[in-house]
Amino acid sequence: MVRLPRRIRHSISAVWLLAVIGTPAGAAPIDPPDARALLSAAASGVQIYSCEYDANHTLGWVFRSPRATLFDTAGIAVIEHSAGPSWEARDGSRIVGHVLAQMPSETQNGVPQLLLETRSTGAKGMLSEVRYVQRTMTAGGAKPTAPCTVEHAAGSSPYIATYTFFK
Repeated sequence: MVRLPRRIRHSISAVWLLAVIGTPAGAAPIDPPDARALLSAAASGVQIYSCEYDANHTLGWVFRSPRATLFDTAGIAVIEHSAGPSWEARDGSRIVGHVLAQMPSETQNGVPQLLLETRSTGAKGMLSEVRYVQRTMTAGGAKPTAPCTVEHAAGSSPYIATYTFFK
């Protein structure tokens, strides 16, 4: 069983507090239609980028995939988040999602908040009935600040967020 280190738990708590206090006036949360929350988990990980040429033949960071561990309220690792985007629970249940809506992060340099619709692709278990995933309270994860000078070079940016899973 993996437990989230104390300093990360405190950092996540501080960012969540700032996110709640600093939410812009008039900003509406991204809520799924007619759904019931099953689980909310704190994520700690990285957003992975690749240095690629664009249509103007200019190098720039392009998002590739997330890699994060999600922790329950007791600080126990319960879900792994990766490319797809996908989430896999310790019991083998797995979902893959696609973005339905997004809005800016509450924090500077935070990845957007998202609402994703999902489908189950794994065994029966914790995630098999999940229809929507909501990513909120994001901090970090923006494109790397390091220069993008070598094609196909990899870069990553640490981030934290809250993922809520809905039935």
